[in-house]
Order: sequence, then C-alpha cells, then structure tokens
Amino acid sequence: MNPTIKDVAKQANVSIATVSRVLHNLGGYSDKTKQRVNQTIKELKYQPNAIARGLINKRTQTIGVLFPDVSSAFSSDLLYGIDGFVHNRNYSVMVCNTAQDGKRTLKYLQLLREKQVDGIIFIFSSEVLKKEYYDMLESMNIPVVLISSQTDFAKVPYVKVDDYQAAYDAVDYLLTKGHSKIAMISGTKGDPIAGTPRVEGYRKALEAHGIAFESRYLVYGDFLYESGSRAMEVILQEAPEVTAVFAANDEMAIGALSSVTKQGLNVPGDISIMGYDDLRLARMVNPPLTTVRQPLYDIGMIASEKLISMIESGEPAKSQICAHSIVERHTVRAII
Repeated sequence: MNPTIKDVAKQANVSIATVSRVLHNLGGYSDKTKQRVNQTIKELKYQPNAIARGLINKRTQTIGVLFPDVSSAFSSDLLYGIDGFVHNRNYSVMVCNTAQDGKRTLKYLQLLREKQVDGIIFIFSSEVLKKEYYDMLESMNIPVVLISSQTDFAKVPYVKVDDYQAAYDAVDYLLTKGHSKIAMISGTKGDPIAGTPRVEGYRKALEAHGIAFESRYLVYGDFLYESGSRAMEVILQEAPEVTAVFAANDEMAIGALSSVTKQGLNVPGDISIMGYDDLRLARMVNPPLTTVRQPLYDIGMIASEKLISMIESGEPAKSQICAHSIVERHTVRAII
C-alpha cells in the first residue's frame, strides 16, 4: 500500500499541515523540521497525489504556455526562464505549439480548459491577443499573462521590451560607429508587435541624425533564418553601397551573416551586421554577433511570477516593460 501524508506526519512526528507546508515551500517551520520531513518522505518513498491536492485547493498546480514555434531559440530561452520559476513554486508546465499563424490556438485553449490549468502564459512574437482568444479565456475564468506582445484588454498584463526604443538604440549605435548607409531586414510586413515598431525605430534614428530614409534599404523577412539569408542577398545586389545591416531578430541576422560569407565577403570588414534578441546562438556564431539584448530568461521568470501571484492571490498584476541593452561582440566595426 502506498504511504500517505498521514504516514509521513506520524513518522516525522509533525502535523499533516506541516508536511503540506514543506511540500509547498510555504515556510512556517524550522530547517531541522524541513530536513526531518524531507528525509521521511525519502525513506517512505512518498509521492504526493496531485489529484488529491487539486481537490483540496481547487488547483491542478499546472500552467499552460502557448508558443508560436516551440522549436525556435527564442522560445527555448523564454521557456528556460518560465520553467525555472514555476518549478520552484511546485507548478508544472504544459507547452503548446500554436504555429506561426495561430491556427492551432483555439484548439489548444480548449485542451487547456479540459486539463483545468490554473493559468496561461501566451507568447506572441508577432501577433496580438485576438478577441476570440480573449473571449475563450474569459469563459475559462483563469489568469493570463502575455509575453512579447501587448493588449488593450485591462485584465491581461504583458511583459516585454520597448521594441521601438530598442530598434532606435540599435540603429543609433551603428550611426555612432560612423555608418550612414544602414539597411534593415525587418520581420513580417504590417506586424504590429515586432514588425512596425522596430521599423519605426530604425527610421526615427536615421531621421534624428539627419539621414533620409531609403526604401530600397528596407527588406522584409519573416523572422526565420532563411528569410534573413534571402534578404541579405537582395541588399547585396540592390544596394551594394550599404556598410551596415540591422536585422529585426538574431535568427535573420545569422542568416544574413551566412549570405555575406557565401559571397566571399567579410563581416565586419566589408559589412557590419547587428541583430536583435541576444539568443544563445548569437555568441556561438563566427564571428559572434553584436545585438540588442532582450532579457528573455528574465522576461520568462517575471511573467511566471506575475501569473502565479494572480493565481494564488486573485489580484490583478501590472504590465512591465523590461530594459534592453546593446551587446557588443565582433560583427560591427567603426568607420573612421
């Protein structure tokens, strides 16, 4: 017969409530008591019953996380932060891949409803929270936090960087290095989250330095490696005078770097390249990529903290804009 929480409490000579508090890291006991309870749990090979816990506190200790692409480096860096925080709070994560166009989103929301998750983290790298999603979330009556997006729905907080300002600062950095012929590889045209704001930041930084915007210097991709490579080929062919390229994410920047190398050119000797995100891949490529850093791990942790606070307190949380920074590596040179 499997040991119960009563068995643990009896052998450890503590109350059932104390065992429960140790299991949930709630405090209110000494380190000696915690060690004794944990040792007893180990000796008895006690396994907490998640279903029983759920009946007591009306929770499953599970959160849903929806990504547009679970295989991307962007998603994995965020998930690392999310999982690190929720694990320490005794929650589990259920990851769903909604696909780039969001065609699976409603299907997965229904699945998360059936699994009775306690809350949801929505990652939108290039999409807004549609009303049809919000309506289903409202019917589920659970808290939601957005990452890398924002919304006018008052009940839904978000955690992100200021995309406009981050792009502005990236281009301003290139300008201070002496570059004036700067091209941009943008994400999806018309994307209101990671597309348009970053393009506006690019244009405003040029304007602030008295440099006219050249439409042929702006090429659109889709945030994937292959589109960055193709966009760089277009820039090299249509605007060979360009001395620097700012890409709207690291994956496209790395694609651009690959194209330059295939053309027999040197980065940064012949052309400088700057990315956006500071993925782990950015420091693994050769040469290591200069980029704008989004603190993705921290963003994942902050979003998780807000969500669990909403779950456990029933109180709303505020949105948060996280600080970005320029990470200098070896793909940008100064022009004398």
